[in-house]
Formats: sequence, C-alpha cells, structure tokens
Amino acid sequence: MNDETILTNARLVLPDRVQEGTLLLRDGLIAHVAPGRSNAPGAIDLEGDYLIPGVVDVHTDNLERQVLPRSMARWPSVSAFLSHDGQVAVAGVTTVLDALCLGDLGFDESRLQTARDGIRDLGALTAAGVLKTEHFLHLRCELPAIDMLEMLEEFHADPHLRMVSLMDHTPGVGQYVDAAHYKKMRVKAGRKPEEVDDRIAVLTAQRERYAERHRSAVLSLFEGRGIPVAMHDDWDPAVVARNAADGIEISEFPVNLEAARAAKAHGMAVIAGAPNLVRGGSHSGNVAVADLAREGLVDIIASDYVPPAMIEAAWKLTEVAGMGLPAAVATVTDNPARALHLNDRGRIASGLRADLVRVREFGTMPVVQAVWRGGARIA
Repeated sequence: MNDETILTNARLVLPDRVQEGTLLLRDGLIAHVAPGRSNAPGAIDLEGDYLIPGVVDVHTDNLERQVLPRSMARWPSVSAFLSHDGQVAVAGVTTVLDALCLGDLGFDESRLQTARDGIRDLGALTAAGVLKTEHFLHLRCELPAIDMLEMLEEFHADPHLRMVSLMDHTPGVGQYVDAAHYKKMRVKAGRKPEEVDDRIAVLTAQRERYAERHRSAVLSLFEGRGIPVAMHDDWDPAVVARNAADGIEISEFPVNLEAARAAKAHGMAVIAGAPNLVRGGSHSGNVAVADLAREGLVDIIASDYVPPAMIEAAWKLTEVAGMGLPAAVATVTDNPARALHLNDRGRIASGLRADLVRVREFGTMPVVQAVWRGGARIA
C-alpha cells in the first residue's frame, strides 16, 4: 500500500513562480504538483501558507555551540548532537552539513575533540535512524595547523563527507587580514597581549612552513572524487584566480566585494552567511551580505552559526536586493543542493524528495509552521 499525503491550499514556491496549489506526496517523493485546491478526503489544508523546499545548509557551526553552550561547560557529545539535530529540524533544515574543524591554531584546542566526537556520533546516530534531519559532513581544513593533515588522513574517506573547505586563519590574511583587530578580539576574550603577540608570530611561521604543502596535499587528495572544495574567507582577487585555476569550485564567505566579484567572474559559487544578512552586517567588520546580494554576488546562503536565520535571510533578500521569492528561496534550497551534487532535492517538482517546509508570514517575518523530510513530518 502506498504511503500518500496531500498538502493543499498552499502557496507553492516553485523554481520560477509562486502558485496556489496542491502536492501529492507518495513513498517519500513528490508524486504530483497541481494548481488549485484538493477536496480529497484527508487532504491537509495549509491555509494559504507558503510551501518551500526543505532547506539545505552547507555550513553550520551549530554543533560546536551545543557542545560548548558556555565557556568551560562542555556538554556530552551525543546529547549535544541530538540537540543540534532538533534545532536545525525546527528551523526547516532537512539537509545539513556539519562543519567540523581539522587542525589547531592554538586557541581552540577543544574543537579537535568536537570534530572527532561529532564524526563518530554522525555515523552512529545516522545508522540508528534517530536523526530528524539528514546530516552530512563538511571538513574544514586549517592549512597552517601542524596536525591538520594527520586528522584529514583519518577522516577523508568518511562516507558522509560531502564538502571540504580550505581555511587560513593566520592574522594578516583572510578573515583576519587586519591583524590589529585580531589581537584586540583575542585580548577581549581574556588572552594577555603578549600571549597574543607570541601566538601571531608562531602562526605566521607555521603558515610559511605548512600552508602551501597542506594546500597541495588536500587538493591532490580530493581530485576527481566529486566532492566540492571551497576556499574559506577569500580576500584577494589574485588568490581567487589561483583557487579557480586549481579547480576550487566555491568561494565561502568572501570578506570583501573585490573577492566576491572575482569569484563570480571565474564561475565560482559564492556562499554568504545568513546571520550577516539578518543582522544587517558582519560581526567581524567584513563585507555586508546585503551589498553582495545587490550586485548579484550571492548564490548560496548558509546558516554559519544560526540555523533559524536561513529562511529569514531568504525572505530578507526580497527586501534588500529586490529578488523574487523563488530566486531568494533557491539560495537556501536548490542552489546549495546543486553545489553539493544532491540532485534529488532542493526544488518542488515531481519525482524529487518530499523535503518541505510550511512557512507563515508574521508581517514580513517568515515563521516555520511544519517540516517534512522524505514525506514524514519531523517538526
């Protein structure tokens, strides 16, 4: 017997339009998309709310936030993972890449334990069938870190891996191109100024010794494997050009307009952070996502560190960049799915997975009312 659900009286956000209509879900897939309302017995009336595809989040640090909800208060890893899973589900995220860091630069030692625990828990909890959202793995490779390559060799063949990013958080480049700002931030977090100065010197030396060889090793390891590689915090058009020449497909969180423009010119997908857009700017002084969007430089929105911000950011794009709702919603659904080569989701179309989110507007604020993954209600 087929497992069928009918969702009707919805404003369907389709790839090219918004249409009042009905969906027939069968055996985890969208079986039929029809205009108008259904009078079939048992049809679920969505009362004119929007129905969008399930959100695909290519980068979230939310697991790390659950593992360490307060400084010095580490939470048990499985409990933290389940909390993370519940939070992304109620935010409308049906596919999530848990971004976990490989390599220690001296200030975030606990992140390595979070990565090891998280990768273990991802496999065990997925196998047990207890997760609401479908979780994959995004490995963030800290190029100047001495121990990065050793960790990568341990985890690069994990079956859940769907994305890799190259990072360089050395003060003076990337996100921390302003080394003085970096020092101020670390001192504010409780480090002594001389300790920060010493660490900057060590990191600069490590970058000179390891970054290039680690970059080459990572690119070689993933060549031809079909796993997209991103560069994190692009800051210089010349660096972007080199990335493109090396086959890097994605520019993740470019820190200025020049880098984003260069990425688009080279045909790279540009990922921007939802919190930046919702808050009205970067918390670290980098380019505002709204400015990128106005120039058509945003392809994908990621949660970064606030999963509920994704759908809100999509709605925000219609305000700040004049995008139509289908194109704005695609930045959190279809575009990330395509970038990850997950071609069975991301759109409302017959034959695709029934990953769906019911959204009601409160003024201009989108509010998630219900979430389905594979046709099953998860939130």
